[in-house]
Amino acid sequence: MENENERHHKSVQQIQHPFHEEHPLVLVAEQSNESLKAYCDGCGELLSIPCFTCIHCNYHLHKQCAEAPLQIPNHPIHPKHSDTGFFLRQRPYLDDHWVNGCALCKEKRNMFFYECYSCYFFLDIKCAHLSSSYKFSQLSKYDIHKHPLTFIESHMAIDVLKNFNCLWCHEPLTYDIYFCSECPSFIAHKKCLNELPTKINHPSHHIHPLFLNYSYCNHFCNLCQKEHSRHFYCCSLCHFNIKLECALLRSIIEDKRSHQHPFSLLWRQGSFICDACDTEGNYISYICLKCYIVVHKKCISLLRIIKKDCKICFKKVKLDRGSYSCGKPGCNYVVHVNCVLENEKLYEVIEDEKQYEELYEKSIQSSVIRVIEVNEVGEATKIEHFSHQHCLVLADKMEEEIDRKCDGCMLSISTLFYYCAECPFFLHKTCAELPKIKRHWFRQWNAILDFEGFLACSLCRQHCNGFFYRIKGWKICIRCAKVADIIECEGQQHFLFFDFKCKEKCNGCGNKCWFSAFRCGECRFVLDFGCLTLPQSALHKIDEHILNITYDDDKKQSWCDICEQERDPSLWYYSCSICDTSAHPKCVLGKFPFLKDGSTFSSNKHNHHHDLKFFKKVEGYPECSYCGKLCHEEILKCKESTCDYILHCKC
Repeated sequence: MENENERHHKSVQQIQHPFHEEHPLVLVAEQSNESLKAYCDGCGELLSIPCFTCIHCNYHLHKQCAEAPLQIPNHPIHPKHSDTGFFLRQRPYLDDHWVNGCALCKEKRNMFFYECYSCYFFLDIKCAHLSSSYKFSQLSKYDIHKHPLTFIESHMAIDVLKNFNCLWCHEPLTYDIYFCSECPSFIAHKKCLNELPTKINHPSHHIHPLFLNYSYCNHFCNLCQKEHSRHFYCCSLCHFNIKLECALLRSIIEDKRSHQHPFSLLWRQGSFICDACDTEGNYISYICLKCYIVVHKKCISLLRIIKKDCKICFKKVKLDRGSYSCGKPGCNYVVHVNCVLENEKLYEVIEDEKQYEELYEKSIQSSVIRVIEVNEVGEATKIEHFSHQHCLVLADKMEEEIDRKCDGCMLSISTLFYYCAECPFFLHKTCAELPKIKRHWFRQWNAILDFEGFLACSLCRQHCNGFFYRIKGWKICIRCAKVADIIECEGQQHFLFFDFKCKEKCNGCGNKCWFSAFRCGECRFVLDFGCLTLPQSALHKIDEHILNITYDDDKKQSWCDICEQERDPSLWYYSCSICDTSAHPKCVLGKFPFLKDGSTFSSNKHNHHHDLKFFKKVEGYPECSYCGKLCHEEILKCKESTCDYILHCKC
């Protein structure tokens, strides 16, 4: 009986969560002397007890989030597919186009969410919990919108929809409402839709009244310049129409988070230049009567802090117009409003600057090592690292003259490094000390350090082993993660800036940049991540000396000494200054320079039922199990000794 109690106690004290399979989560039921300064990875809220936490890495879940059901049979907001159920998923990726905002709160928040597998319906975990007390029903009486409307009969609606106002009267949503789970802007009081007027006088069209109309066809709203369908107000004599959301605009908008004074509605017959985004607008403008700032309605909410680092158009910023700049003393970083907001995946709105700074401090303090021994100057000489099962020891040179690779970045060991005395595992000291969590300039979310047997980097497109940062669906190798947003490049006299719109040819390899690149603001020099992260030096049997990356060649015609094919002298290559050897980078490094022999390729990423292992060379000339041709080099071989399944890597 005592053993049963012990087993029960242990099962209550720790759990294995499907979203964090690498380690168990331990229950924290009592507040310790040190306050919890962490955030739940399920709902994003400040952590409080009871909660589950990982003692190996920085992963935490409120008890309620950890115990959230992995599947709910149905939800009243979405009865259409109640037969298939809704499934819990991890935090949505900002660049995941298949994930829309939550159907209830309309936001795409950084938390667990439930997904309907039959359509694009999503409900985040907080709204799923809060909405359990609501009374829902589908709207059938009123056909005023292109999608079905849901009716919520609850005075608690304000708790979830507190950031929204009724599209008709613009008052807070404090009582019974209708909303569309597919359209973020369509939320209205029941009373307002019941009393929708059939005729209105509108200041945008003084000469005639506007009448409520209906059409399945798309029409062009003369105010917001966007297409709409279903109900709208129009003047049939003048062919003038406006959609419901534009029919009644608030006369005064006040938002202390964005501006210290209220904005008043100002109708215009002509155009104006918005003082926030510096672009043209028509008809509708809002003005601050104290500051004499005139803005678009949509730009009122832009006047707040945005954490944004590198989207620069290389054009002059008019400081008398709207712009975003760094608030740190001594930093002169400034960008246009429209450059920042052009791609919503590349910035994050900061509602609470203090909270953001706390998250930043937390990220830079996160560690993946446990120090066991230190020397007289306090340097860690023996550590435990989360990526390896044995202790690692600090060293400054190799005992053998072998080109060892760092198991973190897959580049040659050269400076201070840690090694394992029990197996061939090596880490640069800088790679071992990488933070578990960091804020990366490329995506304004927490980047989580991880390691994997086989992956393709989302930036340089190289297949590689080792460490990588996971940033909302993007897997970024350590070589790319270490690149700053503004860089100096040897062989180029100007600074290079990251430009996510750049699709020009790379000056290093001559290929068109598939996804953004670094470019010079003064000349047409462009580099992609693949060339930017090439090893500065490499070894090859063609030459006894080290080959170094070289940026230009003054010869009119050049040849590769490895493949003996012609080489473009304007592109980067490897060379030996002593022997005059020169070769293509791909010929020196091979097709997979950042993969180690024996790397595991998981069975869920290919059609074979076992895991596969990577090898750069193969004994004999076995037949490829897919194409039937003989294998010479770079193969994937079944991990099981009893299985003879072999593939060319290209197959």
